[in-house]
Amino acid sequence: MHKILVMDDEQNILDLISINLNLSGYEVDIAKDGAEGLAKAKRESYDAFIIDVMMPKLDGYTVCEQLRANPSTKEIPIIILTAKDTLQDKVKGFDIGADDYLTKPFEPQELLVRLKALLRRSKKVFNSDKKITEILSAGDIKLFPDVLKIKVKNKEVQLTPIEFEIIYCLLQHTDQPVKLSTILSEVWGYDSDENPDMLRVHFRHLRQKIEDDPKNPKYLVTVMNVGYRLVVNPD
Repeated sequence: MHKILVMDDEQNILDLISINLNLSGYEVDIAKDGAEGLAKAKRESYDAFIIDVMMPKLDGYTVCEQLRANPSTKEIPIIILTAKDTLQDKVKGFDIGADDYLTKPFEPQELLVRLKALLRRSKKVFNSDKKITEILSAGDIKLFPDVLKIKVKNKEVQLTPIEFEIIYCLLQHTDQPVKLSTILSEVWGYDSDENPDMLRVHFRHLRQKIEDDPKNPKYLVTVMNVGYRLVVNPD
């Protein structure tokens, strides 16, 4: 049975999530502020964290950042919950290592789908001992799975786990258009017909990291009405 820690200062949200997770076979622990949640996360063992952004004592971003800095929790899946829906808020959440993002109000079923997908992805990563056997380099692109880094020509930058998996996904379809649904399925583990803002946030952030001119990308190219393409030899 998977054990999930939910951090939120709103009792109705804690009740909603706890009831639905319990009914789906999960064991649930709760924390009503960030400090309590972080202490529990460090003291006990969990399979995933669901973290509200706006909490007393420690906000969700700070908790997420500290969880990612802790060797014992750095790879445990994190879903961020927030009433904010701006691009800046999403970028901040993903930049500090959140795996997924849900805006309040949300449907409990949507949370369950995303949690199940992240747990399945996490299990795959742990069971593989991170031994990725497919192509890890092509053209100007080289990936370093052990340290989650990418080298583009002579430029080497750190990636978040999700960013690494996005590039890894595209690298398996080198110079081919990859549908948004394919990226969601291969990286997050679920298909979705909803607004692709989440992917746009990640690609915008990735371009800031690896492109010389993010507004005119050479490597991460948008394919209109399809998705994205990784160009490994743009020159």
